[in-house]
Amino acid sequence: MTSQSRRIALVAAIMACIGLADSGYLTIKHLQGSFIRCEDECSAVLSSRYADGIGGIPLAGFGAIAYAIVIIAAILAASGYEMGRRIFLGMAFVMALFSVWLIYLQAFVVHAFCKYCLASAAVCFMLACLALIDRIWGRNREAKLWK
Repeated sequence: MTSQSRRIALVAAIMACIGLADSGYLTIKHLQGSFIRCEDECSAVLSSRYADGIGGIPLAGFGAIAYAIVIIAAILAASGYEMGRRIFLGMAFVMALFSVWLIYLQAFVVHAFCKYCLASAAVCFMLACLALIDRIWGRNREAKLWK
């Protein structure tokens, strides 16, 4: 593993910690039934049926689990484990695609935007960009080895 890939993995772990804090906060507030201090639009999103999740776990709870997996995978990748790198790459792209779906729901179904949800989506997009950069650098590195 190159030092560039190691740095990318560490930045990804830090970014995922930000996402975990965001989704963890939303999960705790949802489970407590507490009011989240934000604008009316934010409340509309967080009280919609799409925020309820599955089996008593709010949607933000699944996000927190996903961020925790990315943190662990990124730390493993930074330590040189290829499986950690692969898990990070896969999770980053899945999370970014799911964020596109959630933004679509906010825009065209709920007709409101939640700042916390958009922040989480931004983190997911940044993770996907980091994964893409790592993937491109990895391919370029492999191509140079074959020359």
